[in-house]
Amino acid sequence: MANYVRAFFLSLIFVLPLAHSEVQSVIEMPSAKFAIGDDMARAAPEFDDSQWVTLSTLKNYEKQGFENYDGYSWYRFHVNIPSSLRTTVLWDHRLRIYLSSVDDVDQTFLNGTKIGEMGQFPDDSRGYSTRWNGIRTYYVDLATNLVRWDADNVMAVRVFDGSGGGGFYRDMPTLSLAEITDGLSLDLGKTQVAYGHEQFTAQTYWSNEFPVELVGRMDYEVYDSAADAVLSSGFKPLEVPANGSAQVPISAPQRAGIEVRFHFRDASTGVVHHETYHAPYLLTPPESLKPRLNGAKVLGARPGSPIYYRVAATGRLPLKLTATKLPKGLTFDAAEGVISGSVATRGDYRILLSAANELGHAEMNLSLKVGDSLALTPPMGWNSWNAYGLNVNADKVRAVADALVSSGLAAHGWTYVNIDDGWESAKRHADGRISTNAKFPDMKGLSGYLHQKGLRFGIYSSPGPETCGKFLGSLGHERQDADVWAEWGVDYLKYDLCSYELTMPKEPSLADHQKPYQVMHDALAAQSRDIVFSLCQYGSKDVWKWGHEVGGNLWRTTGDIEDTWRIVKEIIDSQNRSAPYAQPGHWNDPDMLVVGEVGWGGDLHPSRVTPDEQYTHISLWSLLAAPLLLGNELTHLDPFTKNLLTNDEVLAIDQDVLGHAAQRVYHQDDWDVWVRELADGRKAVGIFNFGKGFRRLNIAQLDPALALDAPMRDVWRQRPIGRLTREFEAAVPEHGVLLLTVGSAHH
Repeated sequence: MANYVRAFFLSLIFVLPLAHSEVQSVIEMPSAKFAIGDDMARAAPEFDDSQWVTLSTLKNYEKQGFENYDGYSWYRFHVNIPSSLRTTVLWDHRLRIYLSSVDDVDQTFLNGTKIGEMGQFPDDSRGYSTRWNGIRTYYVDLATNLVRWDADNVMAVRVFDGSGGGGFYRDMPTLSLAEITDGLSLDLGKTQVAYGHEQFTAQTYWSNEFPVELVGRMDYEVYDSAADAVLSSGFKPLEVPANGSAQVPISAPQRAGIEVRFHFRDASTGVVHHETYHAPYLLTPPESLKPRLNGAKVLGARPGSPIYYRVAATGRLPLKLTATKLPKGLTFDAAEGVISGSVATRGDYRILLSAANELGHAEMNLSLKVGDSLALTPPMGWNSWNAYGLNVNADKVRAVADALVSSGLAAHGWTYVNIDDGWESAKRHADGRISTNAKFPDMKGLSGYLHQKGLRFGIYSSPGPETCGKFLGSLGHERQDADVWAEWGVDYLKYDLCSYELTMPKEPSLADHQKPYQVMHDALAAQSRDIVFSLCQYGSKDVWKWGHEVGGNLWRTTGDIEDTWRIVKEIIDSQNRSAPYAQPGHWNDPDMLVVGEVGWGGDLHPSRVTPDEQYTHISLWSLLAAPLLLGNELTHLDPFTKNLLTNDEVLAIDQDVLGHAAQRVYHQDDWDVWVRELADGRKAVGIFNFGKGFRRLNIAQLDPALALDAPMRDVWRQRPIGRLTREFEAAVPEHGVLLLTVGSAHH
């Protein structure tokens, strides 16, 4: 439980003698010696790297003359570490080595001794496990005498890159000494939060990674950003054992924009450690006990193709579900709430769904369109990559399928369960047929398990000879692979460019980009079942302009997402250009959702995107009519994340049958306003504050299409908030959103 999200603002106050004010406390490492290939002798300090090239550490090596190189490489830093560095801290016991991010895997050595690693190198039995977006901070105990003071120190970094950009990127690598409190952190992955009507209580969990006890006082204050006021404050003693942990309870009002600010002063040194916890808060009201039918109101299928549709319904159990007016070939399993079968005849069919319990009755018409179009609303579900990376296996996938149902997410329309990279065997059968590795012994049985629950099964491949994880790709076996996937019962294919780039000309044309996707589309179209086709080539050649021409149902518009506000914001800023090309059956995909616990195959951790930023994340993706594919660990879903993902009014915007994506109508002074037309005549409006602090914006004059005196509804809180006037101001927290519908629905 409790994968709660936070933003940490971490600073240290040093009490230093004036004489040391000019001493350099941080050593920057803007460049390093570099060579491709692999040889463990390169870790030794005496290795001769004089003939190696010098590269910047602020951008990957592919941007510095090693284009399209995937495989092993080494960086070597030569750093003089002055003994005066020891005077810059009060606790001179550990050297801190900050390497920022390394794409994909690293082992790091100081003067010949390994001091850290992240990710997993490939071997003969498996692919690699990427930690391309992991932040590398390694510590060296000075008692080991590894550091050579006032002399040359050699730090060697062994790197493996599987695809895309490789090596160092992002921030400046640095060396410094750690303070005693640098080992202290507020571990929100273990923080337990209980919600009451007016407030929540958090059992905060502090951890200490250093081998020294921390004894001091924790001062805290609860700050309301909307009111710009401290609501309460207090202090508690805090003692955290060496390499141990401690728990301290706090409470705060249950409302938006709350921060809890912690200040820990270590009793022995006086060093202060600051952390700010952006408290999670629940906007979605509790589910009604009365029956409600949720999910998409339209479903596309080809004639004769298998159909699996789970009726998404909420309300007090037991619920009696019915599906009537079914066309010939479909049946309804009332116990599972699943429609299945196939329809041979083209046409538009209206199926009447109903849900009833002792408190009432609800109905919804499901429009089944049997023809040539799939994915008439954006896919909603889960993908394995952001949680498990290459460490995915069949047991984890089954557990996620169970969790979709047991958590209630499936009752709100989340239905796809997609396996990303890492399922493939090391080699094909003699006849060229692809098979799975030992982690997936029975793909057909796995898909049957999902289909019985009314869920849909997705898989992953690449048009190149290898996938991003160095497993088998589909190059030269496209039709054969599509045949196998159809036999297994696959409903969705993510097709990732990866190694195919190595087969393309140095300056590929539009036709070069289209070719592999057209080939796979033709193979999928020849199958007797529907397979939704997801193009993953990161927006090259403006894929939103041509993705539909090669049969794409959705296409990535960006590079990979990370659980940082910087990356989420960069993706948001790039979406307005592609928005006009979204339409039923063809969707822009700004990548998966980074909510809850993520890890990419490494240690799971709470998303680094704050609660307000997560509300922005879900709101913007819904306004964009984007696929909503969760990337988090679902088997222990916390209350905040569940509340975030079960707001049916927000999800209805994403699943609106008109299929128009929002356009940005205002972009100024760190404000964004996005407006989307809905099928019922209303407009969905997102007002986003990308600036600092809680702010207000008058929106009445921003878009002439927003009619004055039109009724407004706060979508997250699911309540009316009056009518639009010239005086109306949207009140929005930092990096947060006010999501509205404006206008009256026509039926």
